[in-house]
Amino acid sequence: MPEILLDVQNLTHHFRLSKTAVIKAVDDVSFQIRKGEIFGLVGESGSGKSTVARCVMNVYKPTSGSVIYQGIDACDPAQFRRNRKLLQTSRQFIFQDSTSSLNQRMQVADIIAEPMQIHRITPPRGSLREEAAFQLHYVGLDRSYLDKFPSELSGGMRQRVTIARALSMEPDLLVADEPIASLDVSIQAQIINLFAHCNREHGCSILFIAHDLAVVRYLCHRVGVMYQGKLVEVAQTRELFENPLHPYTKSLLDAIPIPDPRLERARIWKPFDPGQFDRSGTLQEITPDHFVLKGASL
Repeated sequence: MPEILLDVQNLTHHFRLSKTAVIKAVDDVSFQIRKGEIFGLVGESGSGKSTVARCVMNVYKPTSGSVIYQGIDACDPAQFRRNRKLLQTSRQFIFQDSTSSLNQRMQVADIIAEPMQIHRITPPRGSLREEAAFQLHYVGLDRSYLDKFPSELSGGMRQRVTIARALSMEPDLLVADEPIASLDVSIQAQIINLFAHCNREHGCSILFIAHDLAVVRYLCHRVGVMYQGKLVEVAQTRELFENPLHPYTKSLLDAIPIPDPRLERARIWKPFDPGQFDRSGTLQEITPDHFVLKGASL
């Protein structure tokens, strides 16, 4: 079995709104990502997917739990300080909104080269500009875009620039938080194929967060399903789609539209009843590598 790259254990994150009001955005979530694996995280809006990603990348400090990356507890301040450069270079974050994640006053060449400058990394191709041009070419843009500002680019181009910036660090782990949600379908396909290429050719592990179940089915090796801050099911992609066990997962997959209008009109879809949800349990291995929240109606 491949070596574990990321081990998230009992991750919990609360947002305190006042002295008495607390939102449990993530509640006791545990999962692992293996080297060379694409792990998909799906669920409805507000289920806690993005909060998990931000905790994994130290954007948020978890209320409790641990995030072990290459044997380093990234939530331990002492371990983080000792391994700061490794944690900041070999893990890269790709945000959903490329507009806000790019400095609008910087040209594309400077945006891509900035991480190498910050971490004082010698460009493999001789100069920062040549390295930026190489990374642009890798994501399907030519060097004529080096001197452009983000405002001069389309949404798909900006997202490619964010990916090029992340890949310039040659990361072992990419965390992509709904990176295609705001893009046209044709551009989505190109970005998805780019992620698949990064994984296939360079062995880059990816935590891929998305709403589109068809994309997750195509791209990911394993999938975790979140609901109300809890991880309710984790399984190999094919197993999850063909044999869902948790009632919420079944409801989520049943909601996928059927292309045939007659079949779509005729089918009966039963939405998941939140009253059935038992959030007090833990993940239990039902079949090999197929975990379901204990207490679910199987």
